[in-house]
Amino acid sequence: MYLGLDLGTSGLKGVLIDGNQAVVGQATAALHVDRPHSGWSEQAPADWLRAAEDVFDALSAQHDLSAVRGIGLSGQMHGATLLDASDEVLRPCILWNDTRSHAQAAEMDATPQFRNLTGNIVFPGFTAPKLAWVRDNEPAIFGKVAKVLLPKDYLRLWLTGEHVAEMSDAAGTSWLGTGARDWSDELLATTGLDRSHMPRLVEGSEVSGSLRAELCARWGFTRKTVVAGGGGDNAASAVGMGTVRPGEAFLSLGTSGVLFAANDSYAPDAASAVHTFCHALPGRWHQMGVILAASDALNWFAKICESTAPDLTGALGEVQAPGATIFLPYLGGERTPHNDAAVRGAFVGLEHAADRNAMTRAVLEGVAFAFADCRDALAGTGTVLERATAVGGGSLSPHWLQIMANATGLALDVPVAGDFGGAFGAARLGLMAAENAGAEIATAPEIHHTVKPDSALTNAFEDAHARYRAASTVIRTLNT
Repeated sequence: MYLGLDLGTSGLKGVLIDGNQAVVGQATAALHVDRPHSGWSEQAPADWLRAAEDVFDALSAQHDLSAVRGIGLSGQMHGATLLDASDEVLRPCILWNDTRSHAQAAEMDATPQFRNLTGNIVFPGFTAPKLAWVRDNEPAIFGKVAKVLLPKDYLRLWLTGEHVAEMSDAAGTSWLGTGARDWSDELLATTGLDRSHMPRLVEGSEVSGSLRAELCARWGFTRKTVVAGGGGDNAASAVGMGTVRPGEAFLSLGTSGVLFAANDSYAPDAASAVHTFCHALPGRWHQMGVILAASDALNWFAKICESTAPDLTGALGEVQAPGATIFLPYLGGERTPHNDAAVRGAFVGLEHAADRNAMTRAVLEGVAFAFADCRDALAGTGTVLERATAVGGGSLSPHWLQIMANATGLALDVPVAGDFGGAFGAARLGLMAAENAGAEIATAPEIHHTVKPDSALTNAFEDAHARYRAASTVIRTLNT
C-alpha cells in the first residue's frame, strides 16, 4: 500500500491506495486558522502534528500499516515555518493567504532579479516577503531562524527527521531559480538568509527519507517505508489527475479557481501574473492562472439572497446568451491577470429586468470570464489549451460547466466520481518513490462525459467577455 497526506488549510487528509492505485482507506482531521489582526492568517505547526497523529490512529485502526511501502506529501504552499537551531518552532506559521507582507513583496518585486530568476511576480502570499516582514517587525525572532520550512516539509521533519523540500513547493517561495531548479544565493541574500537556512531539495517522486523508528513502533510502519518528496497542493493534485504531460490541463472550480497546465519546458511570463512553477515530477514545469473568488463568489451571492448555491443555479433553466448585467468577481482582489490586491468586485449594467436569476447568471458568467482571462494569459506565454479536466465543488453544477465551456472555449472533461485531489496525487508520488516508477503511472481518470462549448452561443459569449474586460479596466481605476 501507499499513503498520501495532504496538509490543507482547513484539515489534513490521508488516503491509502493499493498496488492498483485503488483507494482502500482514508481519514481526515480538522484544522483551524487564527486571524489575530486584519490581513493575518496563521496556524500552529503543532496542530499539524496532532492532526497527523489522528489520521494515523484512524488508518491504523482499519488497516495494517506495515504494508505501506511509500508515503507522499501534498500541502498548502507558501507558508513560513520558522525553526531555531534545535528545530523548535519560533512563531506560528504565516500562511499563504496572509497579506501583511504586501510592502515587502512590492519592494522585492521592484528588483528585476526576482522575476528574472523565479519567473514569477513576488506576491504578498509567497514565503520570501514573509521573512522580510519578520526581519523588519520581529527582529529577535528573525535572529534565531536556523531553518525555514514550508508546511508539508515541517510534517516531513516530524516523519523523517530530515530538512527537505521539493521543487514544486519551493518554486512558490520566491527564492528558487525555477528554471535551474535550485535555490538562488542572490535572492536568499536579499532577506538576510543563505543556503544553510534552506532545506535540501529533491524531486517530488524521489525518496526524501525514511520513517523514524518511534513512528514505526507506534503505528506499525516498517523502517523500510520511504517518504517521497511530494508536491505543492496543485502540483500533487495534477499528479492525481494525470495532468503531467504538455497539453494536459485541469480547471478547478473551488472556493478559488485555478487553470493549471502542464509543460515540459520552462516558459515564464511574470508580467501576466501567470504562476510558473516546477512540477512535482523531474524535468517538468507547470503554469497556473489563479482567480481568488470562484465558487466563493456564488456562495457570497447566495448568502445575500438568503438562499443556497444549488437553489440559485437550479432555478435558471437552459444556458442562454449573457444579458446586460456583468459581474466582476474581485471580492478580495485578483491575481491573474491583474495582480491587484486592491481591486474590488461590482455588478455593472443593472436594469429593471435584472432579477435574481439574471444576477445569478451574471455571477456564474463573471467567474467564467475570469477563467477566460486566465486562458488568454496562458496563451500569451505560448500555452494554448483545447480541453481541461473539470474538478472542484463548482464542477458539480452542469449549468455552470456549460457556461464555463462557452466562456473559455475549452472542452471540459468530467471524471467519473472519485477522489483525484492532493492526497491521491501524494499517494501516487509515494508509489513512485518506493517502486522507482515514473510518470507513466500518473494516468488520467475515467471520464464520465465532456461538456463542449455551444457554438450557437460563441459570439454572444465573446461579446460579453469583451464587455467584461472593458468593465474590469474601468473598475480598477476606481479602486486605486
